[in-house]
Amino acid sequence: MAHGSRYKLAFKRRKEGKTNYNARSKLIALEKSRMVVRITNQHVISQIIKVNTKGDETIISANSKELEKFGWEGNGKNTSAAYLTGFLCGKKSLLDGIDYATLDIGLKSSIRGSKVFAVLKGAVDAGLNIPYNPKILPDDERINGSKLAEYAKNLNDTEIKEKFSQYLERGLSPVDLPNHFETVKKKIETEVSS
Repeated sequence: MAHGSRYKLAFKRRKEGKTNYNARSKLIALEKSRMVVRITNQHVISQIIKVNTKGDETIISANSKELEKFGWEGNGKNTSAAYLTGFLCGKKSLLDGIDYATLDIGLKSSIRGSKVFAVLKGAVDAGLNIPYNPKILPDDERINGSKLAEYAKNLNDTEIKEKFSQYLERGLSPVDLPNHFETVKKKIETEVSS
């Protein structure tokens, strides 16, 4: 006769919803650098992490808060900021001699066109080699803010003040977002590459 309970206690980080151990063990088995993407309430974080026997080691890190150094006046958590954060992380990685990584989105749902995949597209456009399916990436119009600018053009002044108050407080009109996006992207490319 078997003794004891058949109940298996889950690991603490799994119970807290922080770690999927099955996915993590597969990523660790690859023995490649991982591009870890996390979306918080205010920012987008992208890191290149190397697996180590003593624990994971963060080699490169980029945060959407850093985009302010390059003149970014938009929101720190929208799709455009996610792309630029990935682009910045990709450029930093190439400077550090890292040209390959696998994507690690943690417990985030894999939803086509989400911000997580905007970060991926930014890193790939920067030159980082990450395996992916092109179908999962968001549209370019969504990434560069063209859809948002088009939407803002159809609103009157009071509606723009209501819906885009944070943009206006930072001195950015939502209609100018695509041009602003391209300016910041070029600035990242020139300043981080050199």
